[in-house]
Amino acid sequence: MGIDDEREKDAREKAIDDWLPITSSRNAKWWYSAFHNVTAMVGAGVLSLPYAMAGLGWGPGVVILVLSWIITLYTLWQMVEMHEMVPGKRFDRYHELGQYAFGEKLGLWIVVPQQVIVEVGVDIAYMITGGKSLQKFHNTVCPDCKPIRTTYLIMIFASVHFVLSHLPNFNSISGVSFAAAVMSLTYSTSAWTASSHKGVQSDVQYSYKAATTSGRVFAFLSTLGDVAFAYAGHNVVLEIQATIPSTP
Repeated sequence: MGIDDEREKDAREKAIDDWLPITSSRNAKWWYSAFHNVTAMVGAGVLSLPYAMAGLGWGPGVVILVLSWIITLYTLWQMVEMHEMVPGKRFDRYHELGQYAFGEKLGLWIVVPQQVIVEVGVDIAYMITGGKSLQKFHNTVCPDCKPIRTTYLIMIFASVHFVLSHLPNFNSISGVSFAAAVMSLTYSTSAWTASSHKGVQSDVQYSYKAATTSGRVFAFLSTLGDVAFAYAGHNVVLEIQATIPSTP
C-alpha cells in the first residue's frame, strides 16, 4: 500500500512538472545557463562595491570580498549539486528542496518566508534602480526636455518587467539574458578600467569616511549589506537548473 501511494505521489508530481511552465521545457543549452547566471550575479549591486570598499578600507574590504565570493561559490555549487541528489527526482523549486530537507510542513515555514522577503526586497530595489536609471538616461539624452517624475519612470520599468514575467520560462528570455549579460560585463569592466586608468589622485582622501568609532562601526555594517547584495544569484539558481536536461 505504501509503495502504491508513493508511486501515485510521484505520478502527480511529474504531471505538475510537465504542466508548470518553469519545468515543462528542459532543452536549454549550457550557454543559456551562462547568460542567466551572469545576469543574476553581476547586477546593480556591483556598482555599490566601490562605496563598500571606501567604508571597509583596503584590508578588510579585500578580505570581505574574497570571503563573500567563496561563500557564494560554495553555496551555489551545493544548490546545483542538490538539484538532482535523489535519483529520479529534480528539486526545481526551493520549497521542494526545503520540504525534503526539513519535512513537508516545516520545510515550507523555513523556506517560503525567506524566499518572499528576498524576492520582495530585490523587486523593490530593482524597480527603484531601474526608474532612476531611466530618469538619468532621459536627462542625459534630452537635458532641455520637461522632467519626468521618478514615480512614472518606475511604473514604466515595472510594466516591462510585468510583461516579461508572464513568459513561460528562462528559455523564453535567453535573448534578454544575453543582452543583460553583455551590459553587465560592459559597465563593470568600464568601471574598473576607468578607475585603473585614472589612478590614485593626490587631492582625494582614501582613509575612512567616518571620523568617529560609532560612525565607522555603522559604516562597516552598512557596507557588509552592500557586499551581500552584490553577490546574488541564489534566488534563481534552481530555476536556471530546471531548464537544462538531466545529468546522464
